Amino acid sequence: MTVAEEIEVTLAVGQQKELPAVPAPGQPADREMHAILEIGVRGHGGPGSGPAPAQGAGPALAEVLIVDTSRSMLHPAAKLHAAKDATAAAVRLLPDGTAFAVLSGRFDATVVHPGPGRAPMAVADPAERKAAERSVRILDADGGTALGTWLDLARRLLKEQPAPVKHVLLLTDGRNEHDHRAAMSLDNALDACEGRFVCDAWGIGDDWDAEQLLRITRRLHGRAGAVREEAELAAAYEELVTGLLGTAIPELRIRITPTPGTVIRRVKQVVPGEQELSAVPAGSGGRGTEYVTRAWGDEIRHYQVVLTADPAGHETGEDLQLAAVEVAVPDFGRPVRLPVPQPVLVRWTDNPLDASRQHPGVRRYELYQQVSAAVAGAYQAWLRGTGGRAAADRHLARALALAAELGDAQLGGALRRIEEPGTGRVRAGLKDVDWQHLILSSAMTTPPQPPAPGPPSAPPPGTATPPDALIECPHCKWLGPADSVYCGGDCGRRLREPAS
Repeated sequence: MTVAEEIEVTLAVGQQKELPAVPAPGQPADREMHAILEIGVRGHGGPGSGPAPAQGAGPALAEVLIVDTSRSMLHPAAKLHAAKDATAAAVRLLPDGTAFAVLSGRFDATVVHPGPGRAPMAVADPAERKAAERSVRILDADGGTALGTWLDLARRLLKEQPAPVKHVLLLTDGRNEHDHRAAMSLDNALDACEGRFVCDAWGIGDDWDAEQLLRITRRLHGRAGAVREEAELAAAYEELVTGLLGTAIPELRIRITPTPGTVIRRVKQVVPGEQELSAVPAGSGGRGTEYVTRAWGDEIRHYQVVLTADPAGHETGEDLQLAAVEVAVPDFGRPVRLPVPQPVLVRWTDNPLDASRQHPGVRRYELYQQVSAAVAGAYQAWLRGTGGRAAADRHLARALALAAELGDAQLGGALRRIEEPGTGRVRAGLKDVDWQHLILSSAMTTPPQPPAPGPPSAPPPGTATPPDALIECPHCKWLGPADSVYCGGDCGRRLREPAS
């Protein structure tokens, strides 16, 4: 038996610490502190290695592939052929022992493989993979589109699976137009499925809805995508499944412990795309709050944390801790090296210039929000036809300028697909699907490029602190680990200079 390599998790907090000690007229006493958490995972195993389960545990992945087989998949028939090819390609990549099922989606959802009279999900081996491909090849198309019912059947199939990574790959060529005829509405299905599995949703053809795909994937911790040509789908599926099999950590929790008087207002993912996170009580009797994230490969994600606090009774010009941020990973059979907790700070100030500064990461995400709003405005104006042409041009020019400020070449390229070359105006002859692709592109965010590395800094002087040593805060008498930089009690004051 080989020894699993250690996974390393990194954590950095970015923020502009200064907030005004005196509120502007008409503003509430509590101030908002925005911070960006940069969390990275280095799994060392590479794509395809997958999360190594503990000895005696089951497979690491359970997979449900949903194929849209509504009548529109036959117009043109190339869509259904591409869906079959892509699904078969995904099945061929599943490692032996993987629980999997293939679903056909119409007004209802049915299990294509495994067949009737068998267990709810098949177990991958050479024979099962070939049998699944045969079942996929004979699929036909009829009926309508009811995405909620499809997702709910996937939820029921995955419910009893012990695999640490539960994943659904959904493909559709249309919009959720038959919710009223379905056994489960999309709203109810998303409520039931949230936290149960990760779902990636893909569009094919000319009539899918980008906002619908984003709605599904934002609730179910996945990513939305689409292909421009049917023949591209198989390669996209292969890349997606290969990345999925390279999952380093099935679940990672962000734990935020506020100091007294601090309130957590919001935590959401902002890179590589927007995703609201639900709060759950901290484990192990902690007094903080945890936010669950799922299916990490070797990657970096950014999260925006918004806290509020009242400066009344606190000194100005001094660093105070508003909250402690740490990362927790449930045991899944591989060693994980976690980062030390990091503080979110505030420095109350009477200087309006200091208080007006904004951290670049916060500013960057606000720019992406403005791009998405400009794209939505351009699309809505374009839908009005000739009467909305001038407004569509203005919104597109605004989006192009923002993309240039962000330095996001991929976003800029997506915007130029709908631009009359070099004019900043919407080009003639666009189809609705061109806008859907742009909406998906504008929902993807990238971090700023890191600065060029400088010479390595010298190690800090001094010796390591014994791991069981304690320190007492001289202000509020809180007791905590001797390497604490900030008090974790009532005052949140700096206790010592941090090691760097």
